[in-house]
Amino acid sequence: MSKWKNVIAAALLAASSQAWAVPTLSTEVTPNPATVGSSVDVDVRIADVTDLYGYQFTLNYDASVLRAIGYGEGAFLGTAGTTDSFGGFVDNGAGTISFVYGSLVGAIPGASGSGSLAQFRFEALRAGSSTLSFSDLLFLDSSLRDIAVTLDAPAEVGVVPEPASLALFGIGLAGAAALRRRRPSAQA
Repeated sequence: MSKWKNVIAAALLAASSQAWAVPTLSTEVTPNPATVGSSVDVDVRIADVTDLYGYQFTLNYDASVLRAIGYGEGAFLGTAGTTDSFGGFVDNGAGTISFVYGSLVGAIPGASGSGSLAQFRFEALRAGSSTLSFSDLLFLDSSLRDIAVTLDAPAEVGVVPEPASLALFGIGLAGAAALRRRRPSAQA
């Protein structure tokens, strides 16, 4: 009998582990690294959330490396019903997209599970790297109670020079080396 109690306890523990998971907010960046002048897509994702009714956050980035150029609502919240969303106030000088929000409409249960909350598109301005971080977080359940959310490690977006610029730079170096070799023989 003791063996069966242990088996049942283990099964109940495994089944309830989802309820103990802490929701995590993260970003997925593609492509990474990006080339100067190309687009960078950032997917803001939530994992292991229960009863998410609405959210708000600010996305921070390095404005000398990236410029925000677009927004799209993620599909996750819409799995629970009709939504309302806003892509935030973009400040490409300060490197912030403030007050991004999404909410369900009506008295319905929130969305549970994992998925995309929002997608942003950036233009890669110059070679370098930019950290993507969050601030002003607010996540609510269908009773409008706070949901504690942990943040995944900040994403680093790398931007490299475009290949054509690298090729021109390489050709320039080769030409300079060839000229340097010719000068000593011309003086002799």
